[in-house]
Formats: sequence, C-alpha cells, structure tokens
Amino acid sequence: MMNKQNKNPKNVSHTPTKAILESISDGVFTVDRNWQITSFNRAAEEITGISRGEAIGRLCSEVFRSSMCETECALRLTLKTGKEIIGRSGYIIDAKGTRIPVSVSTAVLRDESGKVIGGAETFRDLSEIEALRQELEGRFHVGDMVSHSPLMQKVFDVLPAIAVSPSTVLILGETGTGKELVAKTIHSLSPQRKNPFVAVNCGALPDTLLESELFGYKAGAFTGAGKDKPGRFAIAKGGTLFLDEIGEISPAFQVRLLRVLQERTYEPLGATRSETTNARIIVATNKDLAEQVRNHQFREDLYYRVNVIRIELPPLRRRKEDIPLLVDQFIARFNRLQQKNIRGIVPEALSLLMAYDWPGNIRELENAIERAFILCNQGIIAIRHLPEELAARYSEHTFPSDMQTARELVEAQSIQNALEQTGFNRLAAARLLGIHKSTLFRKMKRLGLFLPEKDGRTRTPPEQSR
Repeated sequence: MMNKQNKNPKNVSHTPTKAILESISDGVFTVDRNWQITSFNRAAEEITGISRGEAIGRLCSEVFRSSMCETECALRLTLKTGKEIIGRSGYIIDAKGTRIPVSVSTAVLRDESGKVIGGAETFRDLSEIEALRQELEGRFHVGDMVSHSPLMQKVFDVLPAIAVSPSTVLILGETGTGKELVAKTIHSLSPQRKNPFVAVNCGALPDTLLESELFGYKAGAFTGAGKDKPGRFAIAKGGTLFLDEIGEISPAFQVRLLRVLQERTYEPLGATRSETTNARIIVATNKDLAEQVRNHQFREDLYYRVNVIRIELPPLRRRKEDIPLLVDQFIARFNRLQQKNIRGIVPEALSLLMAYDWPGNIRELENAIERAFILCNQGIIAIRHLPEELAARYSEHTFPSDMQTARELVEAQSIQNALEQTGFNRLAAARLLGIHKSTLFRKMKRLGLFLPEKDGRTRTPPEQSR
C-alpha cells in the first residue's frame, strides 16, 4: 500500500528539480556508493507499488528484483565506466510479484566538486507497449511458427480449419522449410493435441526396418525379437503420425501403406490378425509427387489418398521479410537453451543475412545463428560471428550496410510477394498488406518495383480463378 504521507504535497520539496521529478511519468531513484536508495519519486512508487518510505535506505536490488540485478546491472556498469546507458530493456518484480517490462537509463551522480557520490536511474513502464507488441505478433504467430509473409499468411489462415479435420494432410516444401513444424502446429491445434505426436523419417530406413518401425512386431517374428514391440502406428493411437519424406519409400512399401490409409488396419510382423489405427496421418516430402506419378515412381492411388489436403511451404528466398523475425526467434531460443543474454544482431550482419538466398532454408538460417552463439559470448551478434562461407560471399561493398537498406529489402520482398499472390492486382495487394492503394504506389515507386505491362486490375487473382 502507498504511504499516504508521501502523497501530501507539503512533504515534498518545492525546489524546481524535485518538482519536475515528482511530475514526470518515469520512475526515478538514486543510490549512494553502497547501493542504498537515497531518493524515490512518485512514479517509482506507482510502478513498483512500493512506497518511498519503504524504499529509501534499502538496497536497490531488494526493492526492484530486476532481471539485470545479478549479472547485467546497468547502474553498476555506469558507475564502473562513467558512461551513461540509455534505453536498456529488462524487467522488475513489483510488490504484488508481477513481472513489469521496463526500459532503463542510468547516469553518474556527482557532488559540487565533481566527486562521484552515487548513481541515478530512470525506468519506464513498458507494460502497455509489451501488450500491444504481443497483440501485433499474434497476427503473425501460429504455434511456434512466425511470419510476416503474405505467402505464409495464406498457410496460417487455413491451419485452424485443417487441424480440426480428420483428413490426411500432404505438406510440400524444400528441405529445411519447416514441414515438421507445420505438422506439429496442426497437431497442437487439433482435438488430438493431448495425445502423442509421432514422427518418422521414411527416407532414413530401408523397407524391412521401416515396416517394423511403423507396424511393430511380435515376439519370435525374426531372430532377436524376444518380445513384442509396438510400432509407431500403435504409439500414435489417438494422436498424429507424421510420415516425413514420403516420396522416398519404395513401390513395394507404397502398397502396404496404401492399405493402411484405405482400411485403417495393419499387421505387425509375425502377427496372425490385423490391428486398427485411429491416428491422424500427416505426410510430407520435398519431391514433386505429381512428377513421380508421371514417371511411375509413386503410385497414383497412393498419391490421391495422401493428397486430400495440401499445404505448400514457400522457400525462405521467397519470404525474406521473415528473416528478421526468425532471427529474433532463434536468438530467444538459444538464449534459453544456452543461458546467455545475446541482445540481438547488428544491422550490417542482418543485412548480410537478408542478401543471402538460403538454399538450406530456415534450417540453414537457424544453424547460422546457432554458430554465432558459439562465437558470441555476450552483447550483439556481429558479422565476424556468422559462418565464414556466408560472409565470404560478400565484400563490404556488395551487401547493404545499414538497417534502412535492410528494411527496404524486407519491404520490397513483401510487396512483391503480395503482388504475385494477387495476380498483380494492386488494390488487392494493398488490402493484403493492410495499406492504402496510394501508399502502395508510393512505396513501389520508391523501391523501384514495376508491374507487368498488362494492368493487374483487369486480371483475376489466381486463387479466385480456380
């Protein structure tokens, strides 16, 4: 509870400096050389829920319980180096135990003779901004998947409806585009989410091992089979079975798989009777299954059986506007896994990532950030922390050198994708991007983007002509 005495104007000094400190919305406190709080303004009381009387005289770490107190205290660094810190992000724990995101700035306090007598810190409550950020991110976030790309927004839009359907799903995409992540997202949104999600890489096993892996076996089915072993179909009971690299299985095994999908039954090796499965089936491949059907490499009846609902994932080179978002996600993940505090990536390094085509897609980008974490112990990822083979492709004059250029690359890629998705219909593209048509024209002119000779307004977008 707030101390009523501290609300009384008579108890507040009327010197201009203190009057200003009492009127501003940022929390302000000062400490002496022993880290004891010597002043605490009105906004600091309101943000923390701790009265001035309770705070003054106590150690600042006891009052704020901040994420930065233990290892990265901004005020401690300022007193050590003499340099101010502006706008460092962190959080404090208020009197109710609530975690409050804050932006912190620090300065050295000196007496009239210039002697250091302590430090001052201001902190701004970012709760509303954080709530808005999370709301905006929610529009580009499904499960563990993040994207600003119009191409991926089409996928995001249909995932909830696909998740509640029991139909088989076919996920197409190049290696590293996140096919298994899409399958996990479908499972997490489905009524079966409390049951197992089981993944099998069909391309990694020969037929005999794949059969026992999927269907299981009975004791005595072959030498070494001392007891029954359930297959992945049995383990995934009531849940989801994800069959990756379905295009790699042999024609002989395609026949066995077709029967399971048609009749929902299978026979473990050495069994004398069939067992049933109710697992939801999701399959994926980086192959062109239609082309394989034409070349008699994949059974046509199996193709139609798995191609009930199809999701096509674009390669990363067609959704480069997602690179900054993905980099932030990977940095947050590796910070948790490796217990580090990497705060981000320098604009020049991000520009370099934006200029690369990523033949290995999201997986290659993730590997690059993981490598950077090994070399960067603290602070911010720089160009020197990126893979040598990546940095060696560009000299200082062949990739964008500032954040503005990186943003323009993202913006241009986003607009180009929206135009392609809408058949170069400018009004439809503007709506897809959430901007006015005149704004789209202005951005296209600034970024040097041009339409085909035929006006897109007279053309029906591809998805509407089907």
